Parts: sequence; C-alpha cells; structure tokens
Amino acid sequence: MTVSQMKRAGMKNLYTGTAPHRVRLGVNIDHVATIRNARGGVHPSPLAAALQAEAAGADGITAHLREDRRHIRDDDMAAIKAGISVPLNFELAATSEMIAMALKIKPNAACIVPEKREEVTTEGGLAVIGQEAKLADRLAPLRDAGIKLSLFIEANQPDIDAAAAIGADIVELHTGRYCHESAGRDGELLRLQTAAQYAASVGIECHAGHGLDYDTVSSIAAIPNIEELNIGHFLIGESIFCGLPVAIEKMRQLIDAARTNPDEVN
Repeated sequence: MTVSQMKRAGMKNLYTGTAPHRVRLGVNIDHVATIRNARGGVHPSPLAAALQAEAAGADGITAHLREDRRHIRDDDMAAIKAGISVPLNFELAATSEMIAMALKIKPNAACIVPEKREEVTTEGGLAVIGQEAKLADRLAPLRDAGIKLSLFIEANQPDIDAAAAIGADIVELHTGRYCHESAGRDGELLRLQTAAQYAASVGIECHAGHGLDYDTVSSIAAIPNIEELNIGHFLIGESIFCGLPVAIEKMRQLIDAARTNPDEVN
C-alpha cells in the first residue's frame, strides 16, 4: 500500500498516531556523547543536543545505548526521555540487560540492532531469518509494555517477512551500502525502493537510515513508502562547522524538497 493509499484509507502512523504526510527526521545524538567521553566530564551534553535538535525541527530523537557504553550512558537515556517532547527511539541489542533498560526508560520505540564490541559502528542489518521464534519471545515484553518494536534490517523481502513474523511494528532499512558504495548504487536504490514498498504492503511501517548525508538523502527521502529517516553521525559532524540547528534545517529542507518533488531528484 502506497502512502497515498494510506491517506485515502485514513490509516494512522504507528509511531506518532498521525496521518502520514511528510518524511519524519529522527536525529541521532550518540556522537555528542562520543565527544564528551573523549575528555570525560559533562560537556557537550547529549540532552542539550536533543533539545536543540527538537527546536530545529527534528521529529524524534534516536540514541543507542551500547553494551560497552562507548557513547550514550544509562543516565543519558533517562535524561533525554524526561527532557524531550518528541518521540524517543531507543536503539539497543536484543539482550536481557538492554531490554530491561528499555522497559525502565519506556521510549516510544525500541529499535533492535546488531551489535559487536569490536565494530566502530553498526555494520549491517540484524540477522532475523531463522531466529523469528527466539526474537519474538525475547522481545515480547517491549510490545506488551506498549513500546513500538522496530528492527534494523537489510532491504530484503525475506528479512521483512521475518520481521513480520516476530511482530515488528516498524522496520528500519539499512542504507549504508547505498551511501558508501558508489558502484552499484542504482541497484541498491532499487532494492531499497522495492523493500519499502513490500514492507508497506504487509502493514509494517518503513524507516531508513545509516550513512545518510546531504548528497545521499534526497533519493531515499523520495521513496514514497519511507516514513522516517534517522540521521546522526553526519549531522553531528556538520554541526562542528555550522551549528546543529543549521545542519538539521538544511537536512530538513532537502528531505521535504525530495518528497514534494521526487521527479526532480537525480
């Protein structure tokens, strides 16, 4: 089902309860904490960044509490949830410790991501095929608590089917390959478009993220079935030069222009 079909049917957005109209922008503030932790202390504050992002037009805040606490810490999550008025998307590994933390924080959505201690950043989508029963059982408490369940996956139909079997409300498609590998980019874009359309057809809300910047965001934002983009590292890096509000406002403009005039996107 396309976005226009959803509008005609009066379907509500799973994440915010509103009718879909534009692509939402979720701002990931993890790397504000990375900078803070490089020297210790309390500056810069992830909460202050989240509040600036919200004021600049972010539709939601994303934060990833890793098992090794390399950037965001437990008290950051609690402070961000208490301080912001937009939805909080809590990224976490599917471990007992992290699920318990999510149940304590009660974010709007919990996005399950793969996690390896040796990786610099998330390197791909969650392996869901063959683990449907295990993950459904482990993640059931999140859904029972009224937290929207999101899975960060590769843009493939079998992964989306597995996410549906697990009971996911949302899938977030991994855009890293599209952003970082120029060879075969057209094919990767087609894969993302096809996956987003398929997710919508089976009733799963579709988000996308990882590696998006000013040069790559428009083509992804133009995909009609994608309802939210989550962007962090680029925006935090760009904010060093121009400030976070300016960086977010430019990204917001590019996203809106792509959705309004998709035929003009290269």
